Amino acid sequence: MIRSMTGYGRGEAVLHDRAITVELRSVNNRYLDCSVKIPRLYVFAEETIKSQVQKSVGRGKLDVFVTIDSTAADKVAVTLNKPVADGYYNALLQMRDAYGLRDDISVSLLSRFPDVFLVEKEQGDADVIAGDIAQVLTVALEDFNAMREREGAKLAEDVRTKAANITALLAQVEERSPATVAEYREKLRLRMEEVLANTQLDESRILTEAAIFADKVAVDEETVRLRSHLSQLDDMLAKGGAIGRKLDFLIQEFNREANTIGSKCSDVEMARMVVEIKGEIEKIREQVQNIE
Repeated sequence: MIRSMTGYGRGEAVLHDRAITVELRSVNNRYLDCSVKIPRLYVFAEETIKSQVQKSVGRGKLDVFVTIDSTAADKVAVTLNKPVADGYYNALLQMRDAYGLRDDISVSLLSRFPDVFLVEKEQGDADVIAGDIAQVLTVALEDFNAMREREGAKLAEDVRTKAANITALLAQVEERSPATVAEYREKLRLRMEEVLANTQLDESRILTEAAIFADKVAVDEETVRLRSHLSQLDDMLAKGGAIGRKLDFLIQEFNREANTIGSKCSDVEMARMVVEIKGEIEKIREQVQNIE
């Protein structure tokens, strides 16, 4: 399948009491440029995410957005801050002895003082969390690639249509090219008759000049090569896969042959055909920029 470089995908699930959402957005880029936006608490999973993306995406500027609601998974650990508690206890004993107070120090009393207890959120197992994120990312990548394949199918169909237009124009060029030689030969004959008046024309001279002209304007080699490139384009589209860079190179060859044909144009009609061919090639090039 052919894939577009632009797309969007989303995956979400509740795993181990964490609501995880992963969104993917991409635009065209020469190489793969993956950027991960994830809460700082889970940044340890960033490399795992990038590694997983690289196995599924070849090119494009890709943004991965990860949101995690772990409210239900939060666990609180409460521990005694013994140094602080000891300090409060010793201070109370000193107060008792200094002022002759009744000894009524209790757990209830000590627990009311600030910082006697440490309250901390327990951190989840990093491997488990990374695995959960990867699971949701898999769903998002499937959705993302499905959209890119749908767009890729449209791109391929559009490229095939434009390639067919080029093939039709090439047929017109090939039909027109011999006619330009015949027209040149006739113009040459009329010019020589006009110049030489009643003198006998040298038919061999006319044929020689026409042959030289025909050799200069012959586009057979270029049209054959361009047809070969068109066939190669069709084969690559049929095969699919990550063909964007290969197509980009192939379109450069299209332009090279079209430019050569244009340089050999001998009349306005052929020049018009070549301009149309170049226009279709440019349209294909623009579409190829979107293919992975």
